Amino acid sequence: MKPLKIVVLAKQVPDTRNVGPDAMKPDGTVNRAILPTIFNPDDLHALEFALQIKDKIEGTQVIVLTMGPKRAADIVREGYYRGADYGLMVSDRRFGGADTLATSYTLAMTIKKIGDVDMVLAGVQAIDGDTAQTGPQTAEKINFPQVTYVEEIIGLGNNEITVKRRLDKGIEIVKAPIPVLMTVNGTFDKCRSRNAKKLLKYKYARTNTELAREEDYIKEMVEQRPYLHIPEWNVEDIEAELSKIGLAGSPTKVNKVESIVMKASEAKVLSDSQEDIDLMVGELISSHVIG
Repeated sequence: MKPLKIVVLAKQVPDTRNVGPDAMKPDGTVNRAILPTIFNPDDLHALEFALQIKDKIEGTQVIVLTMGPKRAADIVREGYYRGADYGLMVSDRRFGGADTLATSYTLAMTIKKIGDVDMVLAGVQAIDGDTAQTGPQTAEKINFPQVTYVEEIIGLGNNEITVKRRLDKGIEIVKAPIPVLMTVNGTFDKCRSRNAKKLLKYKYARTNTELAREEDYIKEMVEQRPYLHIPEWNVEDIEAELSKIGLAGSPTKVNKVESIVMKASEAKVLSDSQEDIDLMVGELISSHVIG
């Protein structure tokens, strides 16, 4: 089978374990500047999916694509450390406030600009929105068949891939033609750790925005080693329509973000006797927790 060109959609997301009272701006968008950020967990599974295909098919290229503010370049570097071949960041203030519709449009235009893509992979959903819409919407916009909730590679060859999907009440084995877009479930293999050699090789990878604030020796290093330059595309680079990006292209608006912690109002200590078990089940049924 010929080498594949795989794009992994990776998002830098706020760590939802640390949502405070200033998490929202007055305009209803997330105040990302004050929140600690992480590599979206499901997207790490998608990256591992791509890297396993790269292990199987020599010459396969894995490209990490992220859309976000300037600091999202951290996601590209993280992709390099774990085995990605290339990275690309789409960043422009005009992309700000995008919902899944505007985000999928921006990603689709970027994928088309990259060109000759055989496979697009993404996590099932991002922990800051939990919509699971961006991947499928992107597939529609680039006219790729799509398979969602993938958790295992069954077979690969003859320009098609066979995978196992995890559904609420069981599994499906699906065969799809390539090119294809797939969203990868959290039940797929955990992403491999950073590689020490790759960490040393790519730790100075920078975008142009980052280079403007760096010392001269780092600028010279990036100039001498082109693989350290992280492309940073804007609206004009991907030829996007202004009416379809950012807040202008986003019919969905976030009303409020809250961190909700469930607290027990009453606790009971029960033994493993049949009498206590029957008592517990009876109370759960009567309060409509079960049954």
